[in-house]
Amino acid sequence: MLYSPAPLHIPENFLSLAVSAACWVVTILTLSLAISKTNKSLGERQIPLMGIMAAFIFAAQMINFPVAGGTSGHLLGGVLAAVILGPWAGMLVMTAVIALQALLFQDGGLSVMGANILNMGLVTAAIGYGLYRLVSNRSRKVKLAAIGFAAWLSVLAGALFTSLQIWLSGNADLKIIVPVMLFIHALIGVGDALITVAAISFIMRTRPDLLGEESESAKGGQGWVWVGVAVTLLVVLLSPFASADPDGLERVATDLGFIGQAQLSPFQIIPDYTVPFLGQTALSTVIAGVIGAIVVGLVAYLIGRGVKAKSQAAGSK
Repeated sequence: MLYSPAPLHIPENFLSLAVSAACWVVTILTLSLAISKTNKSLGERQIPLMGIMAAFIFAAQMINFPVAGGTSGHLLGGVLAAVILGPWAGMLVMTAVIALQALLFQDGGLSVMGANILNMGLVTAAIGYGLYRLVSNRSRKVKLAAIGFAAWLSVLAGALFTSLQIWLSGNADLKIIVPVMLFIHALIGVGDALITVAAISFIMRTRPDLLGEESESAKGGQGWVWVGVAVTLLVVLLSPFASADPDGLERVATDLGFIGQAQLSPFQIIPDYTVPFLGQTALSTVIAGVIGAIVVGLVAYLIGRGVKAKSQAAGSK
């Protein structure tokens, strides 16, 4: 039985052991730096926000939207997380999302998890925050334009990294896989940009203080937490209506003939976002989504709480 990868979620056996190991090294080193930086900069209000962002991004990634040629894509979320939380906390949130997708739902291989985190979490967050910082003192329209471009570019960057890793593993010709992957993901990136801009625009109007903007009417209270929970639940409820078309990586792997190398992980909990005893039903998908959002949000919250506790302990010495 083949594993059907989500956009840019590399399955088992697509990468060689050497390439997987190299990606793990880069990912671990980057996450070590992210933990160190977050330790010094994480504010108390950002801790629940990390949980909400992780839950929302997880839920949003369940909804594939159709693009041209019978292909689908979904939000990556790295730019969204980095703009709201900063690059380092954003990377930790994306790591929680991607790791739990693999562990709970077999969405991406375990041995290649380092590559998936690198491609979809670390690279996207770095690009998003870098471009956002360049226009941080400009008008909201300029900020939103930069965020949209960053979201689109981050999808292309993730596709390029994935292509290079598959090529280095000997599973595709460089001159073929790179242009094909970039073309398909350029279309997917448009959807990612629209969703990211819509989410940031909503936050700018309702809680601009979460982005560091002054707004006396918006400050105070924790109502935004419940708004985030409600929006996440709404997105999960929409997940059964996601496009069933093959995603970008699956489409390319099928067209180039290496899809047959994909393997299911032997570690099965809630495979393919369905609760086993409920089968392939809308209710099963929704329940799986709710479980995933709760677990991912809780893990991201606990990561933030743990980093903050470590920071406070270091400060008391």
